[in-house]
Amino acid sequence: MSSNFLGPHPALRRGRLIASLTASILFAGAAVPALASAHGISGRAGLPVPAWLFAWAAAAVLVISFVALSTMWPSPRLQEPVERRLCSWPAILRVPAGAIGLALFALVIDAGYEGVPYYTANFDPTFIYVIFWVAVPVSSALLGDWFSAFSPWRAFARALRWAGGRLNIGWRAPLRYPDWLGRWPVVLGLLCFGWLELIYHDHDNPGTLASLSLAYFALMLLGMGLFGIDEWTERGDAFGGYFALLGRLAPFEVRDGALWRRRALSGVPSLRTERGTVALILVVIGITTFDGASNGVVWNTLQPHVQSVFANLGLADPAPDEIADSLGLVLAIAVVAGFYRIGVLGMQSVARRPGGAQLSRLFAHTLVPIGFAYVLAHYFSLLIWQGQGIASLASNPLGHGTNYFGTAGWHINYNFIGSTGIWYVQVLTLVVGHASGLALAHDRALATYRSPQLAVRSQYWMLVVMVGFTSLGLWLLSAVNT
Repeated sequence: MSSNFLGPHPALRRGRLIASLTASILFAGAAVPALASAHGISGRAGLPVPAWLFAWAAAAVLVISFVALSTMWPSPRLQEPVERRLCSWPAILRVPAGAIGLALFALVIDAGYEGVPYYTANFDPTFIYVIFWVAVPVSSALLGDWFSAFSPWRAFARALRWAGGRLNIGWRAPLRYPDWLGRWPVVLGLLCFGWLELIYHDHDNPGTLASLSLAYFALMLLGMGLFGIDEWTERGDAFGGYFALLGRLAPFEVRDGALWRRRALSGVPSLRTERGTVALILVVIGITTFDGASNGVVWNTLQPHVQSVFANLGLADPAPDEIADSLGLVLAIAVVAGFYRIGVLGMQSVARRPGGAQLSRLFAHTLVPIGFAYVLAHYFSLLIWQGQGIASLASNPLGHGTNYFGTAGWHINYNFIGSTGIWYVQVLTLVVGHASGLALAHDRALATYRSPQLAVRSQYWMLVVMVGFTSLGLWLLSAVNT
C-alpha cells in the first residue's frame, strides 16, 4: 500500500522529502530570529550563544522528534486517556474553595473603589493581570482545572441554588444552550480581555477594573441562570473555558468525586471540537503573539503609520492609537490562523478525506500545548518578578498603609533569576510545547488515516507549522524584553 503513495522507493523518497523540509524550516527558523537579533536582544546581552543559534537548535530538536515519532510510535496511544484513581475528593471541599473565591472577588471590588488610584499601590492591577491572567492558567496546565472550584460567580450561583432548595424553591434552567453558539462566548470574552489588557489606555485604573469585574460577574450569573451553571461555565465563561482548556494538559483531574491521574497529554484529544473551539485556541496564541509583537521593532515601526490614518480623520486621542492596535491584534490572530491553515491544506493534499474543515477540527487540540508554551514563555519573567509584588499588596491591598500579614514592606527580588536563566526557560518551554503538539498531531494522524505511511506523510506539513510557530515565538522573545 505504501508504494501507491510514496513511489517504488518509499524510504529513499521519504528521506529526501524530510531532508528538503528540514533544510527549509531550519533556514526559516534561523533567519527570522536573526533579524530580531540585528536590533539587539533587550535585556539578554549576556547570552552564551546568539539567539539565532537557539532557533537552529529548536528546529533540529523538532525534526528529530518528528523522525522519532515516525519510527517509534506506530499506533495511537493518546486517543483514550489512561487514568488511575488516586483518592476520593469530597464535594464539601467546594464550599471553602468557593468562599475563598468570593472573598478575593470582594477584595477586588473594594480595592477598586476604595483603594488608591495608583496601579503600583493598588491590589487590583497586579492581581488581575499577573495572578489571574498568568498564574492561574499556568498552574491549571500543571495541576488541572482547579479554578472551577474557586470561581466566584460559579460559587455564588451554586449558593443561590442551594438556598433555593432549602426554601423549597425549585430552579431549572429555562433555556437550552444553542449548539450553534458553541464556544464563541469564550472566544469573544478572551478577545475583550486581551483588548483591555493590551490596547485600552486606561486598563490599569482600579476603579475601571472593579466596574468591569462587577459587570462580568452579573453577566455570568445571567448566563448560568438561563442555561445552567455547568453548561455556561464550560461554554460561556471566558475564563472558566480558557482555564479548563489548559487544564486538559495537566496529569490530574477531579471527576466523579475522585482525584485522577492520567497519562501526560491524554486529556487533550478528548476535547470536544464544537463551534468556536478552533477559534478559541487560535485566539489564545494570537493574543500572546500581539503582546510580544506590540513591543517589538516591526509593530513599533508600522503602528505610527496606521495610527496617523485614523488621526487624520479627526479622531481624538487615544482613539487612533487604540484602533491601530486593535487592527494589529486582528492581524496577529490572522497570522496564527494562517500558520494553522497551511498545515491543514498540506494534510488535505495528502488524501482527499478527511476534508479541510474536518481536519481543522480533528487537529485543533494539537495547538493547545503551543498556546500554553506561548503564555508561559512570554509571561515567565512577568510572573516570577512582578508576581512577587502580590505579597506586599496582600498586606496593603487598598494602599492605605495597612500590614495585615506583615509583608507590606517586601520588595521584588530581581536577582531571583537572571536574564540568561529566563531565556533558557523560555526556549525550553517553546521546544517542549511544540514537541508535545507534534506528538498529539502524530497520534491523531495514526487514528485518522488508513495507513501509518499516509499518517506520517500528512505530518510533514504539521512539522513545518510547528517549526514556524517555534520561530515566531523565539522571534517575539528575542525582539523584546517582556
